Parts: sequence; C-alpha cells; structure tokens
Amino acid sequence: MRRGFVLATDPATPPPGLERAVYAIGNFDGLHVGHQAVLERTRRLAQSRGAPSALLTFEPHPADYFAERPVAFRLTPPDLKAAVAERLGLDGVVFLTFAASLAGLAADDFIRTILVERLAAGAVVVGWDFHFGKGRTGTPAVLADAGDRWGFAVDIVAKVEIGEGETARIVSSTSIRRALERGDVVDAARGLARRYAVSGRVIAGQKLGRTLGMPTANIALEPANRLAHGVYAVTATVDGRNWPAVASFGVRPTVDNGPPLLEVHLLDFSGDLYGREMTVEFVERIREERKFDSLALLVEEMRRDVARARVLLATAS
Repeated sequence: MRRGFVLATDPATPPPGLERAVYAIGNFDGLHVGHQAVLERTRRLAQSRGAPSALLTFEPHPADYFAERPVAFRLTPPDLKAAVAERLGLDGVVFLTFAASLAGLAADDFIRTILVERLAAGAVVVGWDFHFGKGRTGTPAVLADAGDRWGFAVDIVAKVEIGEGETARIVSSTSIRRALERGDVVDAARGLARRYAVSGRVIAGQKLGRTLGMPTANIALEPANRLAHGVYAVTATVDGRNWPAVASFGVRPTVDNGPPLLEVHLLDFSGDLYGREMTVEFVERIREERKFDSLALLVEEMRRDVARARVLLATAS
C-alpha cells in the first residue's frame, strides 16, 4: 500500500485522512469494468470537491453471512480489493463488518448512522442497480432523497456494457463467475479489465511433481472457488518477481482424486517456495482435467502443456 492510503474497519468516526470523503458504496466483488466506472466517478467527484475518495464495502460477503458459511465464489477477497482500489487511484477503503447489527438496519437507519453520523460522508457514488438496507429496500432514488435531507451529494452511475451491437452485454460479477466456471479466463479478463488472479501461501504437497521432473508450488484455494478444473497458462509472482508458468487446478484424477488444489510449475525456475506468498494470474486455459491410464502418459501430456504454455505466454499481451 502506498503511504497515506487508508484502511479502516468499522470506524466509529471518520478515519483520519477520509474526512468529508466521497464514498463509492457496494460489495464491488471483482472490481470489474462496471465497478471501475463507479470508482472513476468517485475519484473525479472527490477531485472536484478537494476531498479524499474511498471505497465503502462489506465483509464477509453478505451471501456468506446469510448462509452462515462461505458460499460466495469471491473474485476479490479483501486484500486484493484494497490493492485494486489503490491502483485505481482511491485514497482509502472502509470495511464494514456484515453482521446482524448491520444486516438488520433499515435503509434510512443505514444512511443516518453509517453515512452521516459515523463517516460524515461529503458525497456518495453508487451504481444504477445498488440496493441496501434490510430487505434491500434502499435504492439509488432513496439515497438521493436522503442526500437532499442530510446534506451530502449523490451521484448515480449508469450501467456499463462491453461489446457492441447484438454482442453487447452488461458487465456483472455473476457473468464473470460464469466465465470462470467454464474455464474461459480470457472472457473473464474482458469483464475485469485485468487477468483473474488468486493469491495464497505455498503449501507442501505429495512432491510427486518433483519425482516426475516437474516440481510444483501448491496453493489451496477457497472452498467456494468454482474455477473450472483444468490446465492453464499463467504467470506467477513471488517476492515481486514474475515467472511464466503452467498451472493445474483440480483433483488429480490420475493420482488420488483428492481435494481441489492449484499446482503451479514455474518455467525455468529452481528453488524452494514453501511458505511464501504467491499470486497467480490466469492467461488462458490449455485443456480440461483428464484421467490418464498411467503416470507415463500423464508426464507426456504435462510436457505438451508446458510447450503450449510457452507459446501462449510468449504471444500474450
């Protein structure tokens, strides 16, 4: 995080550095191109008012809260959401804990207690389909009316589409999740305006890859992650350095049909990555996950996967 970037959770008063801030409000899972239009409007409005700009969002995901367990296929967990918001030029992120006390607030009470009393927001920016408050009764129109009464500005951003003509479609977190569920990371990247990425600490595996001449760095993704199983051309970042790589995500049907695991083979790398944080960006899917009749056949296909990944990564923009 850059110096001066503000991160706050459940502040009782305006966080230092975000006094009279302009807030973009929403779940913003993915921070896709539609969300980015909201954030860009927020940044520009804040600039015109000589005020800081910030993201106001919720953790855990409301779907997880109501289900009482992790069910949401998260595109941007909290740390990634904050990092993207910073890259997009905002001055801070405020996280509100989505618990019974917040879920039970009526729309008017949310506006009064959160936006007015606790944050003293100077202005808010929301998307055209934003809903909030108990029973989702709060709408952009409700927010605009409250802004007139409480003295804060409200800006509503229209829907954002990608594509043209008959192929045009509204960008949504749901459509991006569906693309990932079918393994189409290229289409997901169009909606995100960046490559889909995951991060995690490298854990020990069975070390079978090393035995087969293709050592891997393994990451256990969130149980609710529904990325299609298969083999992907990826880039891996460790300690600020990027490596071309090939990754397999799935249950290893040729070996053990175990829990889903992301296994990343860094090309032309030699070293120990256990315990280190790694970020993996998905460039393109190479193939689906398959069961082979022998380890020898699996190794042959893995070598072809590496060759395909080199070609795809060499030509990727």
